[in-house]
Amino acid sequence: MTKKSSKAKNQKLLIAVGILAGVLLLLALFGRYVLKHQQLPIDEEQVILVPSGSSYDALCDSLRVHNCITSESMFQSMAHARKLNKHVKAGRYVMRPGMTTMRMVNKLYYGNQDALKLTINRYRTNAQFAAFIGKRLEMDGDNLLAMLNSEEIAARYGFTPATILGMFVQNSYDIYWTIEPQKFLDKMYKEYNRFWNGTRKAECEALGLTPQEVTILASIVDEETNKNDEKAKIASVYLNRLHRGMLLQADPTVKYAVGDFTLRRILLKHLATPSPYNTYLYKGLPPGPICLPSVASIDAVLANLPTKYLYFCAKEDFSGYHNFAETPAQHAANAARFHAAMNARKIYK
Repeated sequence: MTKKSSKAKNQKLLIAVGILAGVLLLLALFGRYVLKHQQLPIDEEQVILVPSGSSYDALCDSLRVHNCITSESMFQSMAHARKLNKHVKAGRYVMRPGMTTMRMVNKLYYGNQDALKLTINRYRTNAQFAAFIGKRLEMDGDNLLAMLNSEEIAARYGFTPATILGMFVQNSYDIYWTIEPQKFLDKMYKEYNRFWNGTRKAECEALGLTPQEVTILASIVDEETNKNDEKAKIASVYLNRLHRGMLLQADPTVKYAVGDFTLRRILLKHLATPSPYNTYLYKGLPPGPICLPSVASIDAVLANLPTKYLYFCAKEDFSGYHNFAETPAQHAANAARFHAAMNARKIYK
C-alpha cells in the first residue's frame, strides 16, 4: 500500500469516527432533552401525599397510581441520578399538567411541597375540631385533642381547655400538610392576634368584655341564627341581659349542656340540666364558647347595637327569623304563637 492510499484511508477513518461521535453526541443530547422536557401524562392536577417515613417504593407506587410516570426507565434514571431514592421527603405535592419528569423529580427531592387551603368552619367541641384537623392534615387528631385539653398548653396562649376553641378564627388558611401540632397552634395563635386587631380590641373595651368573652357570646348568637342581618339584634338582647345581671336563658347553651344538638324543642327537663353551660341556671356567660363562631357573629356582638329588647323568640312562620320583645308580656305572646305552631307541626322534641 502506498503512503498516499494509506493517508486517504486514515482520513476516511477519522471522518467516520467523527461522524459516529457526532451521532452519539446528538443522541445523548436528544436523550437528555427528552428526559428534561418530557411532560407528565396527566390532564388535571394530581395530589401526591407522602407520609412521614415513606419509602421510595411507596412513593413510586403513589406516582404510578396517579399516572405521573411517563417512562419507568426514564423516571428511575432521573430519580437515581438525583438520589431521590435515598432522600424521600414527606409532604403534599401537586403535579400539574405540563410539568416535566425532571421538574417533578426535583420537586420531590427538594421537598417543595404545596400548601393546602384549610377552611375552618363551625365546630362545637375540641373533639370535633381535632377530628376535622386529623382528617385534613397529617397530624394525629387524638394528639391534637390532648394538646387542646391540656391546661398547660392552653395557658401558653392565654386560654383554658374550655376557651381554646375560640383561638381558631373561621377563615381559610394556607397550611402545609406535614405541619406539626405545636407549630399549627403557634400559627393559629398568630392568626388570632391578627384578627383581634386594635379596632376590635377597642370595641371589646367599649362593651366591657374581653375578646374571649365576646367570642363566647358570639358562639351563642351563632347557634341562635344563621341570618346575618339579624345577629346584631340578637346580640343586643344578650348584652342587655348581661348588663342588667339577668340570666341569659339561651336555649343553645342548654343543648350544649345536654349534649344533644339535634333538639328542636327545649323542655323543662332540659332546663334543669346541672351544668355551668346552662344559662337558665347560672348567671353570666358560660365557661367557654359553645361553638366556633363565624366572623359575622363576632362582629355582630362588637356592633353593640342599641336596643331595649330583653327577649326574642323564633317566628311562628319558621322563616328562621325572630320576634323581639321588651317586656315579659310581649315575649309570652310571641312564645305562645311559636309553641302553637310547633304543636301544629307535631314537633315535640
